[in-house]
Amino acid sequence: MAEAAHDWTAQKLLDYGQAVLGSLRPGMVYVGGTDAGRFIPTLLNETSDGERHVVLTQNALADGTYLEYLRFLYGDQMTLPTQNDSQRAFQDYMADAQKRLAHDQQFPDEPKQLRPGEDIRFTDNRFQVSGQVAVMAINENLLQMLMDQNPNLPFALEESFPFKSTSASAAPLGPIMELRVQDVEQSFTAEAAAQTVDYWRSAAQSLLAGSDTPGDAEARKEYAKMAAAQAGLLADHQFTTSAEEAYRLAAEIGPSNPEAVLSYVNFLSGQKRFADAIPVLETAANAAPDNQQFHDLLQAVKRTAGRN
Repeated sequence: MAEAAHDWTAQKLLDYGQAVLGSLRPGMVYVGGTDAGRFIPTLLNETSDGERHVVLTQNALADGTYLEYLRFLYGDQMTLPTQNDSQRAFQDYMADAQKRLAHDQQFPDEPKQLRPGEDIRFTDNRFQVSGQVAVMAINENLLQMLMDQNPNLPFALEESFPFKSTSASAAPLGPIMELRVQDVEQSFTAEAAAQTVDYWRSAAQSLLAGSDTPGDAEARKEYAKMAAAQAGLLADHQFTTSAEEAYRLAAEIGPSNPEAVLSYVNFLSGQKRFADAIPVLETAANAAPDNQQFHDLLQAVKRTAGRN
């Protein structure tokens, strides 16, 4: 929390916290993802005169000590996973991961089912998993468990890693997203998608107007990630045109933010629009000259574009 307060200008910190907390409806549980997305709303939630929300992070749900901490804070307001629940989430993940590993080994010519970065090995007659992808998959299982245990509570999420299990029933909510939306097809319409793009267009104008102010870089990075997350949500719900505009705005807000840039490039590459991805990566490489990933990917996309 101290880092967020130190790295952000005071006004940007307040603006961000109010944008997140102000989008929440009464009684809504807020699930933060990034450090800023968790700590800044926590700080303002504890010090403001408004409604106090339940604030937690999906990133630490797999940590038993964090679940104990949540039970201490919010045990009288909601049901929280037990240690047995945590173990079951891990076991469910392991069973699923073993099936996907077996598929990839048995059918090497078919598309891989293990996710990029998912480190799963069979050594000494036992399966072992490691890495951030595996931990976040377990956190995803626990978040679903948490929502199932609290069917009457509304939840909102500031995304850390994309959780596909939540996407189908999610909808934009200010700069974040509401989970488990009732009748999502009725509420998440093309008009709502266009309003989401308008939100990020206005946010981009405001953020870029003072972009030379010292300390604004962290704010732009955080907003860029949130815009990219909502762009991904728009794409998942087949609002392709709105998704592309949201991706473009995310990269404009944070031209050196890997999550904003790479998600936009992946979106364009998925449509075989490699030539359109080149200027996005060129801008990113210029904004972050020390980021070798941008330079390497730029050369790879240029080679691919040249063959198409």
